[in-house]
Amino acid sequence: MSQQPVVAVLGLGAMGHAFAANLLKKGFVVRGWNRTRARGEDLLSAGLILGDSAIQAVDGADVVIAMLSDGETTRQVVQDAQGALKQGATLCQMGTIGVEATDALIAELAASRPDVVFIDAPVSGTKAPAENAQILVMASGDQSKAAAAEQVFAAIGKGTQWLGEAGASSRMKLVVNSWLIGLMQSLAESTRLAEQFGFTTDDLWKVLDGGPLAAPYAKMKLGMIASQDFTPQMHLVWALKDARLALDAAGEAKLPALENIVEVWQQAVDAGYGEQDLAAVYQFLKR
Repeated sequence: MSQQPVVAVLGLGAMGHAFAANLLKKGFVVRGWNRTRARGEDLLSAGLILGDSAIQAVDGADVVIAMLSDGETTRQVVQDAQGALKQGATLCQMGTIGVEATDALIAELAASRPDVVFIDAPVSGTKAPAENAQILVMASGDQSKAAAAEQVFAAIGKGTQWLGEAGASSRMKLVVNSWLIGLMQSLAESTRLAEQFGFTTDDLWKVLDGGPLAAPYAKMKLGMIASQDFTPQMHLVWALKDARLALDAAGEAKLPALENIVEVWQQAVDAGYGEQDLAAVYQFLKR
């Protein structure tokens, strides 16, 4: 097996932290940076080299992971750090930043650092799957130049699905998240209706279980509703951001259900549920 690449992780929130931790467990040299330095300090004892800036973090890295909150932040951080990128480095953009920001980032890097291999690689999975290296990486870009990136993806996930030219993955990510968001809203409403008829979440799952509608994701969210523990796997406010990104990118496609969900979820965020898991929309509906 070829030597493991040195990896830099820009953004040590829930997902980036999980990526860095799994890479360290598997023997990679990992450099990290986060705007709030404290988010990475618990990994120092595991070997994380924590930089005070993104420029410091990418110095000498073969593969750079950007896992940041939004498109504007990602573009700014990459712009600041790109001059320090190693010749021929691979940049993996793994956050959900939407189509417009992804396409702009591709164009900017092609103009300023054509030697850098850009891989568009958002993931399917939230905090717990990321911590257990069970995410699916949706990758797009030049796979023939992605050997180093594929070593990294194998260490942080259960598989990689290649989808074509760079930018395709960010589009598929919006498709997947639109499905997930619709499922969550439907599940919250179905649970409210079940309760109205005197059924519990356990009753609902027993009917679903074993049939074609028994999505494991639904079982997990019903568990949250039953326990009233909405510790975030995916914050409601970030799910709302993703729904808006999907609508922004939809063009002429009519998405009335997603438009309605955005309206409801904005009300839920305004009511103070934004920092809880997206399943907390059930609590908002119950008020």
